[in-house]
Amino acid sequence: MSELVTNDPALGATPLGRIPEAGLIVQDGRVVWVGPERSAPAADRALNLGGRAVLPGWVDSHTHLVHGGDPGRGPWAIVEATRRTDDATLLAAARRHRARMLLGGTTCAETATGFGLTAADERRTALTAAAAGFDEITFLGAHLVPVEYHGDPDGYVDLVCGPMLDAVEGSVDWIDVCCAGGAFDEAQSRRVLAAGQRKGLGLRVHADPTDPGAGVRVAVDVAAASVAHCTRLTGADIDLLAGSATVTTLLPAGELAAGQPPAPGRALLDAGAPVALASGGTPGASFTSSMNLVVALAVLRGGLTIGEAVFAATAGGAAALRRTDVGHLAPGARADIHVLDAPSHDHLVHQIGMPLSSRVFRHGVEVGGAAG
Repeated sequence: MSELVTNDPALGATPLGRIPEAGLIVQDGRVVWVGPERSAPAADRALNLGGRAVLPGWVDSHTHLVHGGDPGRGPWAIVEATRRTDDATLLAAARRHRARMLLGGTTCAETATGFGLTAADERRTALTAAAAGFDEITFLGAHLVPVEYHGDPDGYVDLVCGPMLDAVEGSVDWIDVCCAGGAFDEAQSRRVLAAGQRKGLGLRVHADPTDPGAGVRVAVDVAAASVAHCTRLTGADIDLLAGSATVTTLLPAGELAAGQPPAPGRALLDAGAPVALASGGTPGASFTSSMNLVVALAVLRGGLTIGEAVFAATAGGAAALRRTDVGHLAPGARADIHVLDAPSHDHLVHQIGMPLSSRVFRHGVEVGGAAG
């Protein structure tokens, strides 16, 4: 390979731990050795990647990909369609989404519920996500207040924190809440997160993508793993995030689709805040799961360097999911390997929109790739 990005600065140059003319050895689905190819120990089988660049698999830590209906419709139409869609059709669609993600180099992926909004539908969408092969599943019953509760949002919060949370117990890893205008206020959001925490779930927060609000403050106060949709941040928000372990998840494809300005990724990184990049794929807005595109947009619109963007889409995503086994290719890591049809990761920006994912390995087993 022409270069190997390990994300371990102890193993190579730059914070990406880049090793030129590198070799990598995998055993039992794990990385056991990395280094210069000329120094590689003997292995049972050799694979020559022909001068291509190798990255850790993308870690997409924020998506909404289990739903019924066609993309581009409003959220209420998607909720209604999800409720009407039978289990087999729902699973087939979710599996298609996950397969496309693998083709594009996403080897670890999160997705959320949130388009069922009844106890039964939230449970079945969570179970569908697991059956479709998503690595991390988030309960997002507090996504929207459904039509039948428009006159009683606190009554809906009662449902989320009680019967709905009981229904998804054992099938989800995280709880999330939309702390935003038109969704849930600060008090309601804190109540939802506290209920999930009592069930042993990790915490995540959606902030308001259109106006500054309480989302960042709530996320930092409860030590949430991540806060997403941070397009409109104040200086105080950035200071809070920089002083915390809460990862700011940036969604540049969603911002572009919505006609929003880019989130202040440059300011966050300069302040020392941990940052992740995610596709944010959702049927109501940006319906893409292309992390190659997300990385390019973070550079071209968001002010990140290509190295910072690659790190945020791999190690940053892993941090947002509190995982240490993915997002890097140091010894001991899961052998999730993304081979580019290019000699350097720089080509993700130089060749934006091109099918650069040549080969993809998950747990050391080849699972996809789109380019020749």
